[in-house]
Amino acid sequence: MSNLIIGKMNYKNIIKSRDIRIKILSHLGWIPDSIMLRLQYWMQTGRKLNLKNPKRFTEKLQVYKMRYRNPNMLRCTDKYEVRSYVMAKGLGNYLIPLIGIYDSIEDIDFKTLPYQFVAKTTDGGGGNQVLVVRDKAKLSYNDFVNQLDKWMNMPKPKPVGREWAYENHYPRRILIEQLIGNGINKDIPDYKFFCFNGVPRYCQVIQNRSTNETIDFYDMEWHRMPFYGLNPKSRPAAKPAAKPAAKPQKLDQMKEIAKTLSKDFPFARIDLYDVAISVYFGEITFYPASGYGVFTPDEWDMILGNMFECDF
Repeated sequence: MSNLIIGKMNYKNIIKSRDIRIKILSHLGWIPDSIMLRLQYWMQTGRKLNLKNPKRFTEKLQVYKMRYRNPNMLRCTDKYEVRSYVMAKGLGNYLIPLIGIYDSIEDIDFKTLPYQFVAKTTDGGGGNQVLVVRDKAKLSYNDFVNQLDKWMNMPKPKPVGREWAYENHYPRRILIEQLIGNGINKDIPDYKFFCFNGVPRYCQVIQNRSTNETIDFYDMEWHRMPFYGLNPKSRPAAKPAAKPAAKPQKLDQMKEIAKTLSKDFPFARIDLYDVAISVYFGEITFYPASGYGVFTPDEWDMILGNMFECDF
């Protein structure tokens, strides 16, 4: 089936509003996971999903969602609870400084918040439900409250991609952290380590996310790899950067952090930031692009699949 037809059938192309999509999908939780995953995989990739004998990385992510159950995953997908997991691994010094954790908007004293900060809900994912404030003087209190109120009152349906680890096992709260970086540059690079059984194999580097996003992959010796991705077909993949990214000064340190944080899982993506004064922990992701992304060239979906031991 052509990409054109698949694109027409993609619900994200048909229904542009994320809020409306969530409301609709909140009524579809009764559909069995195996059916929903097959349907979404076909709509997003144009391929039939093989759950009995998965070979591709993206296929194995679907099996990972359906069958693998590790309680630590629940902690790691909550933006606040993951901090205790990182601290338990002896890596608390890499956490972004916390300003506060709040059960409700009324608990936040807006006047005492710093000039710059990041506010997010603890159950957001994929960059959603994040408010980056670079100049509080330009943010009205009403706008601040209205945005957080909208997020706090969003329905909590069964995850769209049926990601077990994101099924709202913890109450939704508001997390406010310091804004890292120089406070001016909007896009510090993201270093996303793809780890298999505690071994980092590739680092996905995302640069200029809000302007001219580029995505590249590097091996652990910082050789640029001949593939890129990993966006769904419904969202065209960013191209590689014109020039290779400079090797991070703290690459060895970041690799050790990624090893430590990923060793409890068959697969985990460990997201880190390398700024002037420190490495900072971003998040742990178990299902990149919900397993609906595409690699260019496509053969790398199979190559990474061979690294993913999916015997659960």
